[in-house]
Amino acid sequence: QVQLVESGGGLVQAGGSLRLSCAASGRTFSRYGMGWFRQAPGKEREFVAAISWVGWIGDTTDYAKSVKGRFAISRDSAKNTMYLQMNGLKPEDTAVYYCAARTGPQAGREEYLYDYWGQGTQVTVSS
Repeated sequence: QVQLVESGGGLVQAGGSLRLSCAASGRTFSRYGMGWFRQAPGKEREFVAAISWVGWIGDTTDYAKSVKGRFAISRDSAKNTMYLQMNGLKPEDTAVYYCAARTGPQAGREEYLYDYWGQGTQVTVSS
């Protein structure tokens, strides 16, 4: 039984920063691809960032155009935890943020690739 738990969401002013965490339990994710998605009210869930945990070639990252240069995805394999550092937050970043993991080392932008999902954490950015 694999569980993913997000934390770190909250209310911030535009231009502020937050660091989201996704802690995995039940098994190690050292060789799992992982990603962050978000969903705003009335909108479809969208890809935010992904990290491929392929140790022999080094981890690789991918970002949605809307967050590139502002957000950074990272991992701490020893803690089975993934992070999303969010800087320069904008009101349009307001959404529920979900972490996801797949049973394979390669991450991607498509929801169907992922086998496990967290419950989400709310991020609200005020103007």
